[in-house]
Amino acid sequence: MMHSLQFRLLVAFTLVIIVTIGSAFFFVYQTTRVEIGRFGERFELMRTHRIETELSKYYYHEGGWAGIQPFVEQWGNLYERRIILTDFDGMVVADSRGDLLGESYEPDVSGSPILLPWETNALGTLYMGPGEPPEIPFPPFSVIYMTVGRFILWGGLVAIALSLLITFLLSRRILAPVKALTMTARRLGKGDFSQRVQFKDKGEVGELARAFNSMAGDLERAEGLRRNMVADVAHELRTPLSNLKGYLEAIGEGVVKPDARTIRSLNEEATSLSRLVDDLQELSLAEAGELKLARQTEAVTNLINRTIAAAQTQAKAKGISIDTGLPDKLPEVNIDSHRISQVLRNLLENAIAHTARGGAITVTARQQGKWVEVSVSDTGEGIPAEDLPGIFERFYRVDKSRARITGGSGLGLTIARRLVEAHGGEIKVQSESGKGSCFSFTIPVSG
Repeated sequence: MMHSLQFRLLVAFTLVIIVTIGSAFFFVYQTTRVEIGRFGERFELMRTHRIETELSKYYYHEGGWAGIQPFVEQWGNLYERRIILTDFDGMVVADSRGDLLGESYEPDVSGSPILLPWETNALGTLYMGPGEPPEIPFPPFSVIYMTVGRFILWGGLVAIALSLLITFLLSRRILAPVKALTMTARRLGKGDFSQRVQFKDKGEVGELARAFNSMAGDLERAEGLRRNMVADVAHELRTPLSNLKGYLEAIGEGVVKPDARTIRSLNEEATSLSRLVDDLQELSLAEAGELKLARQTEAVTNLINRTIAAAQTQAKAKGISIDTGLPDKLPEVNIDSHRISQVLRNLLENAIAHTARGGAITVTARQQGKWVEVSVSDTGEGIPAEDLPGIFERFYRVDKSRARITGGSGLGLTIARRLVEAHGGEIKVQSESGKGSCFSFTIPVSG
């Protein structure tokens, strides 16, 4: 529970909420204290000013300070301050405590001069003792102060409770697709590749769900191709092995003589097995990134002509013509000639296999910047649009039959793509069902 994402979200949000509300409470509470304190200071100044005014009035009406002592004592008791009044010579004429009457007074602090409105000379000086004023001078302000504090405190607690409830509900909503992804991923890990996350959202989590579903679809498709490959490879191996075993048993029992025809048939079956094993090995090396390339400068025209010459026998046997459209001058290329010849041979064999008798195949080449593009076009049956996206994937076959003539192992185009990509090039296809296909690949120019 403590390690769950929901628990950590709750803890994180709780800390943020507590810190936020605590900070607001602290600053509001402190601001209230400061403002009430400032009001108390202003009130003290107003009270001092009131005493000064009363003293000025008293002097004006009485013509001097005689008889002022009782008033000063009353103010001292009322305001809980020691109040001392001196005349213009610095002699104490009134003391709320009565200790310094008639004495010269030289305080450490400055006092407030008592003036009449129309005179500039001081009639005396008022000194207010340094008593400890109450922190909050009036009960109403104390009540307000405590009420505000309680309001903020209870408001903060309620806000924390509501925030936690909302956080809990939101975290459940946010984590619901994550939990769904986790459960689906577990089922996917157990081999159920049909699993999908049913979550439609335009945010980041929705994007994650769509990516996951895409990955699951790719895995399901790859698994289907793998199963087909296993069945295909088993079929491809079974047929020549059965033929080999049949011939060998027949030879051993004396039913068939080991003449040239029999040996040729045995050699064909062995060649078929060897080719399938070589294809599997090529693919495993290419996908492991361990394919070795012996690059050298090569005239691409010569390579194309050699490869076409090797395929002419197979094409003529089926009544198919192979033509070329090569410019007079093509730059030399930096390639592994054996590997690129293998790519071109594979494309030619596919074109021959899927072109009807009397059809035509055309091989062209042209320079495109620092690349030479080689294309193989045919007038064959073409490729359905739904099969084009997977045509270069391993074990994929447009013809789903397992006939050795039309089916094949489904590795040739995948190997061709890997070989071209190992040279830094790109292979692509354009096709329309019933109108033929055009496979093109690029190889780098030398230098």
